[in-house]
Amino acid sequence: MAHWFHRNPLKATAPVSFNFYGVAGSPAANKICNDLRTTRARLLEMFTDITCNPEIMKNATDAYFSLLQGFIMPLDGTTQENKMRFIQNFKWTDTLQGNTPSAQQDAVFELVSMAFNVAIWYTKFASRMAGKENVSETEAKDVHRSLKVAAGIFKNLKDVHIPRLITPAEKGRDLEPRVIDAYIIQCQAEAQEVTIARAIELKHNATIIAALAFETANFYQKADHTLNTLEPECSSKWRKYLQLKQLFYMAYAYCYHGQTLLASDKCGEAIRSLQEAEKCYSRAESLCKEYRQTKGPGTTAKPSEQLFFLKLGGLIKMTLEKCQRENGFIYFHKVPAEPPQLDMKASYGLAEPVPFELPPLSEQCTPEVYATFDLTKGAKNDKVHTKSVI
Repeated sequence: MAHWFHRNPLKATAPVSFNFYGVAGSPAANKICNDLRTTRARLLEMFTDITCNPEIMKNATDAYFSLLQGFIMPLDGTTQENKMRFIQNFKWTDTLQGNTPSAQQDAVFELVSMAFNVAIWYTKFASRMAGKENVSETEAKDVHRSLKVAAGIFKNLKDVHIPRLITPAEKGRDLEPRVIDAYIIQCQAEAQEVTIARAIELKHNATIIAALAFETANFYQKADHTLNTLEPECSSKWRKYLQLKQLFYMAYAYCYHGQTLLASDKCGEAIRSLQEAEKCYSRAESLCKEYRQTKGPGTTAKPSEQLFFLKLGGLIKMTLEKCQRENGFIYFHKVPAEPPQLDMKASYGLAEPVPFELPPLSEQCTPEVYATFDLTKGAKNDKVHTKSVI
């Protein structure tokens, strides 16, 4: 497979002690606080642990979120806000805004920020696996599923949890609609890249591959347009990636559509389709250089030197030369001035987000234990600096 994906950095956060001296009025309440601190620290460690896999990540995520929900869900038999929701301040940076943190005294803010980082981890895990030269079928499935899981987490946060925040997200921050929509669409597009690679490997019908490539290019274009009103200094590099991938998959679509036209004895149209593929590929190559030179959040790479990029260039050249030979010997068709219209709908392989659900509430968080938290006693605030987990 040997794919390359742009990745923005993980969010960073400040340590949280959950030391509610006096407020936690029972041993069971104190244990919940201690377990919140340790499970949070454990989850943060997993973000940068190279040995972490999706199973370990899910276990670490469930352990923390099952406890954190005890500070969010109503536990007193009423529909009122959980009295513990606003007791602790949480600080998080954003993937596009450098080291400047946002802070909210809200457990829902902690939930969405941490879950956002979990989704970013899944995309980074997928990128690491997909970048290998020899990716097994099992590993390809892991890449594909991880990207759809990430999309599902982002979508769940956008639809369910972010609307619950008392303080709405500022412009350009991770939790605002434009940014989170771009992440969702990018994950779907990258998952479809895996499908396309698999279809090519198994020599599926060129029509299927062209349609999938066209749909994937449209996804990348949609993601880019979603970000076009963000400040350039924080989004330019990301947008260069989305633009070059859009052109790259348009080149794929025209290349395989050209193969379909040749098989239908439409050699002149096939040549024009391959010529358009060459144009898209050349423009994508130029954007690869611009991407490399653009400053901003994200990985530093030379995409035009990646194997996946070079292989397409060779395929377009070889297919075009074949069409031109066939036309010179057999068909003698006139090459149209305009490229063929690509109005294809993929029937197979479109990636849908995997629905995300929070784990069940921890058995430790009972109404009886909840009643022993006494807010009138006051709590000790954490005065700490933002700690990077990148």
